[in-house]
This record gives sequence, C-alpha cells and structure tokens, in this order.
Amino acid sequence: MKVLIIGSGGREHAITTCVAKSKRVSKIYAAPGNAGISELAECVDIPVMDFDKLVSFAKEKEIDFTIVGPDDPLVAGCVDAFEKEGLRVFGPRKDAAIIEGSKAFSKDLMKKYGIPTAEYENFDNAEDALAYLEHAAFPIVLKADGLALGKGVLICNNLEEAKAGVKEIMLDKHFGDAGNRMVIEEYMTGREVSVLAFCDGTTIKTMTSAQDHKRAKDGDQGLNTGGMGTFSPSPFYTEEIDAFCQKEIYQKTMAAMKAEGREFIGVLFTGLMITEKGTKVLEFNARFGDPEAQVVLPRMKNDIIDVMEACVDGKLDTIHLEFEDNAAVCVVLASDGYPVSYEKGFPVQGLDTFKDKDDYYVFHAGTKLQNGEVVTNGGRVLGVTAKGEDLIKARANAYEAVKWIDFENKYMRNDIGKAIDEQ
Repeated sequence: MKVLIIGSGGREHAITTCVAKSKRVSKIYAAPGNAGISELAECVDIPVMDFDKLVSFAKEKEIDFTIVGPDDPLVAGCVDAFEKEGLRVFGPRKDAAIIEGSKAFSKDLMKKYGIPTAEYENFDNAEDALAYLEHAAFPIVLKADGLALGKGVLICNNLEEAKAGVKEIMLDKHFGDAGNRMVIEEYMTGREVSVLAFCDGTTIKTMTSAQDHKRAKDGDQGLNTGGMGTFSPSPFYTEEIDAFCQKEIYQKTMAAMKAEGREFIGVLFTGLMITEKGTKVLEFNARFGDPEAQVVLPRMKNDIIDVMEACVDGKLDTIHLEFEDNAAVCVVLASDGYPVSYEKGFPVQGLDTFKDKDDYYVFHAGTKLQNGEVVTNGGRVLGVTAKGEDLIKARANAYEAVKWIDFENKYMRNDIGKAIDEQ
C-alpha cells in the first residue's frame, strides 16, 4: 500500500520510521517532510495547511492511507477534507480535535463528565481575568486557550507576574489568536507523565508511558519549549495509577466525546500530574506528542498500519498492543537561543554514525537539505534516541550518542531523565 504522512518534525520522522517497518507498505510520501524523512520517503513540497493540494496529491498518487501528524491541520479539519473525498485517513476530525484546539473546551468537558483535573476558570477578556487574580492563590497557571506550539502556558508566582501574564497573552497577543480566550488554573505539584493512546471512537488502548521535559534549561529552568527530551516508560506511572486512569480518565474521556457527538478517532495524548491528592489531567492533545513519539514508537512491537487501520475501521478492540520490555531516552539537540531567537543554516556532522547501530535513532525535527548536505532549519534540530535494558542504561546510551552529532550553536539539556537516578 501507498502511505502519505503529513508533517515535517521529529514526531513525523518517528512515525515514518515505524511505517517503514510495515511489510504492507510499498511506498511512503511525506508532505513536506524533512532531511531525515527523505531517506525513508519521497518528500513533496506541500504545506501541511494546504488541504486542497494535499487531497489532490493523494488522489493523483492513489494513496491508500494518510496519517496526519501535527496539531494545526487536525484542529483546522484536515481529516474532514480527506474523508469528504472518500480517502482513508488517520486522525481526529475537526469536531474532536477541539479537545486540543481549545483548552477551555477540554476543561469544561472534564468538569461536565467528572474527569479529574485542576480547578479553573475561563476568561474572554483581560478585565475579568485581572479582577479574578486579585483574590487568587499563588502560584497560579495562565493558559492561552488555543494552539501555541506547547508554549502558551505561564506559571506565575505572584500577582505582579500574573498581571504581566494576562497582558502578554490577552492584550499583547504574544501567542496570537490562541490568546483570545484564557484559562486560569490552580497550580498543581507532583510528577508529570504523558500517556498516548490509540482510539477508534469507542475503544481506547494506551501505549507505554513517557515523561517529557518542557523547560529550556537544566533543572527545569528557563522558558517553556515544545519539549527538550523525554524518557519511556515513566517509573512513576505505577500499575495502581494506570488502573485508576483507565477507569476515571481514559474511558470517561472517550465516552464523554462520544456523548458530545464528537467521536475521537486517532491518538489521544493525556498529560497527567500525579499529585498527593491523586492523579489529574493537565492537558489533552489530539495527536502523538513530540518528543514522546520518539521514545514510545521505537518500543512498539505492533505493525503501526494494522493499529491505525483498526482505529479508522472501529475495530481497535481486536488489537493487542505490545511494547518491548526495555526503555528509551530522547535528548533534543536544539539551536542555542531556542525558543526565543536562533540562527539557522549550519551544517550537521555525524549523522552517518547512526546508520549501522541498532537501538540508536536520530530523528530530524528542524533540518533541511541544502546543496546536498543537511543543515539546521529550526529551534529543535534533532532528537537523539537510545534504547537500553532499563532507563539508567538508556539514558547513558543517549548521552553517549549525542556526542556523535555536531553543528554550530548546538544546545541541549544535560539532565533529561535525571529523576530516574534519584529514585
């Protein structure tokens, strides 16, 4: 079969790597792809938001199955555009992707259906938000309602910071239209865990757990980013916590979306906070996490096409998800200055080192081919992933592997997965 993968980041490279293992797949296209994806797929220069061109390309090339990777096209209705033309496509429709597209929607959904989450209020204007903050307990969390590349969340320690945050989100529109509405949320402390799940609208099957590192600098300092690294599985996500989440969060969320007439088909990402008062939902995403996909998918034993087709056909209950009994750690190599400002266009050395090594991966996130060589083309450039028999070994392997790669202004965190050593 012929497969089209929409997207150009590390997540899509991880998905492409997984799809390339399927014996059912004869040809892969990627739109627009990147330098790493181009080694596995034929890249076509079509933007992820140009649905008309994407649909036309899929029809012209007689694509059998399309996978939509990023959040923007999902929230804007890419899946709907493909389905309207009778094309098979994996991902949630626009009315279901709103679970990520609007934080206010997802919070209201959880409140209505009794899904555990932090206390919150939604605001449509800055004046009401500022008045609410005058009597709020600190620290407190401000969230832009819409999509903001994982960066539209501000943790404010006092009223002065919170007022500045409201100005940044709602008045200065630092995150664009994502800040037209805002959620003000109670600050939760505990361990963060990410759990990805395949969904067919009725059945939900979770993958192995992961844990992301969002802050730009070591020790969880600095600005929020799209993710500086991750590890899988999370040692803090116990069988007891999983049993609670299966019943009180995952199944309830699927049922809630179905009850709202918004059947969720695709990958549901649940960001959890394990607090002293129990496990609660931080956020939902409507697709694979990035960089969570880079540690979860390399450990999956199933043929990903079999699983995704089962989701589309409403037959996920026939699939038994299997993951390797090991661990994986991903360290993101970024451009120094990310997520604020950084230079691009630097040649990347050392990529060939990974070609003959099992259990080591280099996933391209912000790269492009220029005059026959790979150069940096984004804030997050590469995700270096290594597997190991346990998390400590996988972490050691990943930090050894990052030494094989070099480019000017290379930057990374040095403490990805450090919490593992502190158990």
